[in-house]
Amino acid sequence: MSRPFVTALVDTYNHESFIEEAINSILQQDFPASEMEILVVDDGSTDRTPELVRKFGPRIRFLRKVNGGQASAFNAGIIEAQGEIVAFLDGDDWWASNKVKQVAEVFASNPEVGITGHSITEILLDGRRRIERLREDTRFQANSPEGARIFRTRKNFLGTSRMTIRTELLKKILPVPVSLVIQADEYLFTMAAALSQVLVLAEPLTFYRHHRSNLFQISAHDPVKLRRKLDVFQALSKVLSEQLQLQKIDPSVRKKIVGAIELESTQLRLILDGGYPWETVYTELKTMFVLHHDTSFWQHLFTCLRLVPGIVMPPRMYYRYKQRLSRLAFYQTLRRKFLPFPVPGHVDRQEK
Repeated sequence: MSRPFVTALVDTYNHESFIEEAINSILQQDFPASEMEILVVDDGSTDRTPELVRKFGPRIRFLRKVNGGQASAFNAGIIEAQGEIVAFLDGDDWWASNKVKQVAEVFASNPEVGITGHSITEILLDGRRRIERLREDTRFQANSPEGARIFRTRKNFLGTSRMTIRTELLKKILPVPVSLVIQADEYLFTMAAALSQVLVLAEPLTFYRHHRSNLFQISAHDPVKLRRKLDVFQALSKVLSEQLQLQKIDPSVRKKIVGAIELESTQLRLILDGGYPWETVYTELKTMFVLHHDTSFWQHLFTCLRLVPGIVMPPRMYYRYKQRLSRLAFYQTLRRKFLPFPVPGHVDRQEK
């Protein structure tokens, strides 16, 4: 049997409510089945996920392992992948029917491209759909200051269910540090973007699902989940700094790439452990500059006004206040109607 061009690699853990939709979205791709294998890595699920995967029979290669987190699932799956490219999918998301065809054409016609991503449609907790669409296809490599700047404003389009990476490039990056029980995708796509060209497509090709058991998204102040997320971000900063240095990436580039992760770490530390009010103000303003520097004057003004209580409030108190405010229905309505949440200039956002 000839080698498939694409490996669809699904990582899953306790996704019994979603896994069938994820797999069906692969089976329904507008792409020859003979050129694609489907590999599902179950990271020690304790629900009916394994039973549901096995229902699909021989069309699926199924690998079940002891629970170890996302990094260990990626490590186990990538070494088993037979395709020339690996398209990743979380077990709680699903793909548009033309996803594989689109990314396969990119790799076939652009041998210099090592990783692709694309725009997404988010399924929010209340059932609404939010489309985050790039205004145009974007090509770059995160090995220069300008490439790193583009990377840190486009990396949301390179997460697990969006990224497709050449297998030969993945094997240069492995192993993913097992300390990354979540956020292992960021290690992969960051290293891939530093070592090869990236092409991010403007078309939304993945449906990304928000739900209350999502291991990365945190909709409530859960100290255990927040602490785990902080630990992972700190580990991610460390290992990326080390690996980018080994790859002889310029120090100024490393600082831009890792600095964005360190900002998120600092914010989580302030939420959990507190600190000084000036740290809150500095972190929030720096985040706005890094991620939303091209938003409107009114957005910048609103961010500054919202930060006024942070000048005097201890960080933990300020973030609790901010969270409570953001949950209020009237506040959400006012934001959507008069001052929508910041959208970078290179992105169009639509809600349905």
